[in-house]
Amino acid sequence: MTIQETGAARPAGRPRSEKAEKAIIDATLDLISEGMGISDLSIEAIASKAGVGKTTIYRRWSNKEDLVVDALSTLKAPVPPLAGTSVREDLISLLDAMRQEHGNKRGRCVMNIAMSEADRYPQLLERFVKRAVEPRREAMRSVIERGVASGELRADLDVDMGMAVLSGAMLWHTKWGPAGDLPLDLAERVVDAALAGMAP
Repeated sequence: MTIQETGAARPAGRPRSEKAEKAIIDATLDLISEGMGISDLSIEAIASKAGVGKTTIYRRWSNKEDLVVDALSTLKAPVPPLAGTSVREDLISLLDAMRQEHGNKRGRCVMNIAMSEADRYPQLLERFVKRAVEPRREAMRSVIERGVASGELRADLDVDMGMAVLSGAMLWHTKWGPAGDLPLDLAERVVDAALAGMAP
């Protein structure tokens, strides 16, 4: 989060360099994508890859875990704007964001390697989920609950199950589906298939 976003006054001292921060984040993601697990990742290696000193990193992140959480979070796009005109359109927007992320091969590689060590770094995973996954999850829950309230969806709909059906179908395609680019209309097809069982 930048100073502008928080509205806080900049502390005295050397100004923060967005260029340096980007280089550090990119270096972290590059090292992971090259096969370096979180256990092997070091501040020294990141500094060398980014072309900065270790103190430059420690001025921004207190430890490796904080840096990795921030780096992984950059791979997840913000929740897309939702028009609110219909449940169907909003769900398509949310799922299409997942489809678009699938096109980032480097991002997929990084996430696969990082998540393979989730058991060893439970706090890291928990913080990443809270930062990058929960906002999307809550957005989907809000859309489905709105649909139940408006009558677009069944009154007796199990909201959690509806979320699992939608997200699970997209995850199947992005992780275990056929190789190659995902169809541009995938989100629309998944939503329509799910709504066939969720509509009144």
